[in-house]
Amino acid sequence: MRAGFPDFRLGNVLATSFTGTLSERHGNAVERIPTPQRLVDWLAVYGLAVDSCTTTQLDLARELRESIHATATAAAIQDALPASAVEVLNDRSAQGRAAAILTPEGKRRWQLSSASCVEDALSVIAADAISIIAGERDGKLAVCASPTCRAAFFDTSRSRTRKWCDMNTCGNRQKKARFHANQRKDPSSGE
Repeated sequence: MRAGFPDFRLGNVLATSFTGTLSERHGNAVERIPTPQRLVDWLAVYGLAVDSCTTTQLDLARELRESIHATATAAAIQDALPASAVEVLNDRSAQGRAAAILTPEGKRRWQLSSASCVEDALSVIAADAISIIAGERDGKLAVCASPTCRAAFFDTSRSRTRKWCDMNTCGNRQKKARFHANQRKDPSSGE
């Protein structure tokens, strides 16, 4: 990734990976798309290449990100979906011009309009979020057990019992904290 910016936290689910562009929401928040170019970079990683991005489009993207987070979190804890967030998801989904394309390998990929604008890419992300929140995909929405993270993620594990959005970050951090807490309680157990 570009020097000077935090790495992207990439996942297999487009919509929840997009919400991960802001991590540690309840701690020291880390913004992973601080500039329009970083949004362009993130979209390219997910096959949604756009020509450019304005600060207004970045604001639209962040509003969508927060709306996905709010609705996914509400769905995960079986709470009422926030009406304003649902409205943003629906608006962004309807505003874009993108088409699902089948690759020769039998995979789905998105083709944006010839203008390749950010709104087209956002519509794909919004549509992905809608399919997850509506329960159309095999998996379960959950909220990261890390008290500083609390990211919404889509659990596709066999048992559907994942606790953390990312084992390499939140999971390891929580396990390390628990280990150190146990060491402080019983210093002789480390020998």
